[in-house]
Amino acid sequence: MTERKPPGMRTEDWVEAQIKRAQAQGEFDDLAGAGKPLPKLADPHDPDWWVKDFIRREKIETDALLPPSVQLRKEKQAIQDKLAVLRTEPEVRDYLQDLNRRILLQIRDATGIVVPVGPVDEEELVAHWQANRPTPPPRPSEPEPAPKRSLWQRLFS
Repeated sequence: MTERKPPGMRTEDWVEAQIKRAQAQGEFDDLAGAGKPLPKLADPHDPDWWVKDFIRREKIETDALLPPSVQLRKEKQAIQDKLAVLRTEPEVRDYLQDLNRRILLQIRDATGIVVPVGPVDEEELVAHWQANRPTPPPRPSEPEPAPKRSLWQRLFS
């Protein structure tokens, strides 16, 4: 805690004395960012600087800020990557039905920015998924276990 300003001393003189004392004690040595310019001082004024800083600091996915129709269009463009991860045909069909349901809801709700997005052809994508999915490697055949011997066979052998 700093001491109080002596009465009769100008505030500027007292602050300068405090700074000189701290410099003499080495309290300003090895500060983080020493010798670097102040961030955003030379940048032009941006009225949305706080939003951009919050998004960067909190690592928010910027796709979440897009209108729903644009989000659906981007998801539709990346559909092959999503299908490549799915393992079974029911999973693929469920995902495609859910995507079509969300697209149809967005078509009905024409508020905000309207970007044309049509439903996907489920049968065509399932056929494409089946044709392009990697075949699982064959499992090595395990040797048949020896038949169990009875207690008497184990005792008298």
